[in-house]
Amino acid sequence: MAASVEILTAIRELTNSKQIDRAELHGLLEDGINAALAKKHGPTVQAEVDIDESKGAIRIVLLKTVVEEVTDPASQISLEEARFEDPDFQIGDQMEIPVDFAEFGRTAVQAAKQRIIQRVREGERSKIRDEFSSRVGDLLSGEVQQIERGKLVIMLNKFREAEAIIPYREQNHREHFHQGDPIRAVLKRIEETPKGPRLVLSRADALFVKALFKLEVPEIQQNLVEIRASAREVGSRTKIAVFSRDDSVDPVGACVGLKGSRVQAVVNELGGERIDIVPWSADPERFAKLALAPARVARVFSDPATKTIQAIVDEDQLSLAIGRNGQNVRLASELTEWKIEL
Repeated sequence: MAASVEILTAIRELTNSKQIDRAELHGLLEDGINAALAKKHGPTVQAEVDIDESKGAIRIVLLKTVVEEVTDPASQISLEEARFEDPDFQIGDQMEIPVDFAEFGRTAVQAAKQRIIQRVREGERSKIRDEFSSRVGDLLSGEVQQIERGKLVIMLNKFREAEAIIPYREQNHREHFHQGDPIRAVLKRIEETPKGPRLVLSRADALFVKALFKLEVPEIQQNLVEIRASAREVGSRTKIAVFSRDDSVDPVGACVGLKGSRVQAVVNELGGERIDIVPWSADPERFAKLALAPARVARVFSDPATKTIQAIVDEDQLSLAIGRNGQNVRLASELTEWKIEL
């Protein structure tokens, strides 16, 4: 009885700490017991397991077929031996043989518990994959649990058992976080490790900016406005190109917000990073002119064969078009996916 009480206590602990359904844990326990039986009696052993938590008891019965001559002791019993228990047994009958759970011994109990824990971990890994596989690009919130060799280990607010990190290269190095700080980041990808799936988050990727705009702009949440392209130099400047599916909705105005409130909320989260919002266009030449904002472009000439655009600007617009250290034209080229020359 003591052994069964020990493992039933383990069930309650796992149910409470892992939030695993009790019926599921019962099934895992039965699997563990059957594995222990197979180890002791052989792989062909058959048994029935009945778990009664209210009484703190586990009832185990081996099922053996009555035969004339035993060829598999794990699943068969001789007619002579069966009739020693009950003279009415016939060939082909099934005999039930009670097994005291304590017979398994402490080692078997631990093996059953380990099997349960292993299956629970596998279930948790599957739940993490199911929960996050379709959420790449989503904004996640949590707390900096620790800092390991430059990477931030994050405890998520709504899925604490998931392993989540922000690698050094996915951080904005103008920002400084400490253990216990609240933090938001975008889910960039899911990596498989020997310990299970790991969520790789980012505050440096352009996806992070897109996720922040989705949070702040209802029209994006409603799929009326879409960020069609983005380019970012983290900590310094980002360009996004927006498109409206509704002619009555101005995509740039929707993202800027009343008195700049929406874009300012994003800028604040990015630590003052500059954001240019331009309309998206399917016409490469028009898109290039828009992407070079705030500079005004006089004319453009495109060469589809080399995917190059030559932009002509007035003298007073040249420095704006180029940007500091060539940043504006560089981001415009990345945004349009065309090489823009001035």
